[in-house]
Amino acid sequence: MKILQTERLILRRLGMDDAAFMRGLVNEPSWLKYIGDKGVRTLEDAERYLLDGPIAMYRRLGFGLYRVELRDDGDPVGICGLIKRDSLPDVDLGFALLPRFWRNGYAYEAAAATMAYGKNALGLSRLVAIASQENLPSCRLLEKLGFRFERLIALNADEKELRLYATAV
Repeated sequence: MKILQTERLILRRLGMDDAAFMRGLVNEPSWLKYIGDKGVRTLEDAERYLLDGPIAMYRRLGFGLYRVELRDDGDPVGICGLIKRDSLPDVDLGFALLPRFWRNGYAYEAAAATMAYGKNALGLSRLVAIASQENLPSCRLLEKLGFRFERLIALNADEKELRLYATAV
């Protein structure tokens, strides 16, 4: 189901047919370094990750992470969307792209469209975003999108602190 379209991208809901793509994305070295190991090794793991994560959030809240693909050929670029975490009071903007698509402006394009969708379609007035302290490219992108650093937070007691950004939309 297509949610958004930009000049170069389509953002659509993730489905079970995206399991192979997700298995690849969550095992990229950059994902493992900056986001963490989700324990997704097999297609079955990826299907469970999709069912328990994005698909469950669509059912519960009507939004979630979306597959980002090129308009021209449908090639998957990454994911971008809105997440409601139990540990944060606000909706969170999240994104991750396959490294071969970095530095083309796709993350900015997808995130800006997602922010507008959150404001216009969902009525959100504030968004937050989290990034690992070492993930300077994501921190710079968040600042370019209008987010401002608020504080360091740990989503769980046993996890390292992350940078929390926020913006009015």
